[in-house]
Amino acid sequence: MLKIVYPNCCGIDVHKTFVVAVIAITNNQGITEYHRKRFSTFTNGLTQLRDWLEYYSCFDVCMESTGKYWIPVFNILEEQTNVCLAHPKYVKAIRGKKTDKKDAQWIADLFKHDLVVSSFIPPLKIRVIKAHYDALAICKEDLEQMIRELGQDYQHQVKLIQTVPGFKEDLSALRIISEIGCDMTVFDSAAKLCSWAGLVPANNESAGKKFSTRISKGGKYLKPFLVQVANAVVKSDKHPELRNKYLKLKKRRGHRKAISAICRRLLVSVYQVLRKQEDYNPVLQGLTEIRNPDKTMSVQDAVRFAQQHGFNVA
Repeated sequence: MLKIVYPNCCGIDVHKTFVVAVIAITNNQGITEYHRKRFSTFTNGLTQLRDWLEYYSCFDVCMESTGKYWIPVFNILEEQTNVCLAHPKYVKAIRGKKTDKKDAQWIADLFKHDLVVSSFIPPLKIRVIKAHYDALAICKEDLEQMIRELGQDYQHQVKLIQTVPGFKEDLSALRIISEIGCDMTVFDSAAKLCSWAGLVPANNESAGKKFSTRISKGGKYLKPFLVQVANAVVKSDKHPELRNKYLKLKKRRGHRKAISAICRRLLVSVYQVLRKQEDYNPVLQGLTEIRNPDKTMSVQDAVRFAQQHGFNVA
């Protein structure tokens, strides 16, 4: 005979508009008495369910995780009862003898013998955090849709920018437009645009000597976005004109300065496609002369490199 683990427990069959609850009370002789009742899934009905369980001193409850219908039931009962949430496949009733009342009783019978595997449910505070993240994701989707609708008037410019490496997504192109606009005549040159965006070194000259400095401040939102795009572009082999330039600069100047240079190239490319109204073309922009630094150096290249750095090579 199976051991009775929960002598006073309840099985709940959850539906969209109602729940059927069966309390199973087992005495010392192993005889089980059942009490059945149906409740609405509105807050008032679930409160009545909680009070009904308290009336029978039943504080161990098991129910199916049916869709999302179990959530309000769980939220009402979890404070004063131990709720076991079971996957439907673990509490499935025998086919052909399936009714709402029998389903609830079957769940109660399984649960009283501790034969139900409980699903993991995070604590309430953790669930609240998750709910906020879910709401944040919904808000993000809504805002993205609004941005796309507002950007309908700039589809030509969006398609031009999408030809530039790293801006394949329409939202990325619209992000650039939101920062620099579509009319590039407001900037005398691409260099002026880069300076405005904070992507050029600040001036630091004294006694006729120029000193190395960090890039200027500016572009509070634009600069971090370009850095993010540049980091993605240099990891791909689809645009060797940028990846090779990055690898070459990285060896001499380090990652950060190399990425800053790629950011400038990307912004210059955006400027040119908008100014000239032409798709991105690395050949026309003179970006294909860079040799692949990953390639093994030949003997002739090694000799030439040594001679350029003051070594005598026989």
